[in-house]
Amino acid sequence: MPGNAAAYERLAQEEAIAEKKIAGYRGIDLLRRRAGDEVEFVTIMRFDSLANVKAFVGEDYERSFVPPQARAVLKRFDDRSQHYEHIRHIDYADAQE
Repeated sequence: MPGNAAAYERLAQEEAIAEKKIAGYRGIDLLRRRAGDEVEFVTIMRFDSLANVKAFVGEDYERSFVPPQARAVLKRFDDRSQHYEHIRHIDYADAQE
């Protein structure tokens, strides 16, 4: 629901600050786009290891982490998350070398 987009964005940012206290948590990227009459978000959370992810969400680590406050303002969300190994971050400055 577009009207809830700002509320979700605020909640996601507040959660990101609270999550700083989680072992191995390195940060979050919050992506947003307009899709027709809706607003979609993608969150990319970074952890040191899969063990840190499991410590955060439990053994069923592919279960999406969506706090109750976020569920209250989202129309829908993915029940399952995907996990990738981080290979490299490339900034524009890196490409100039």
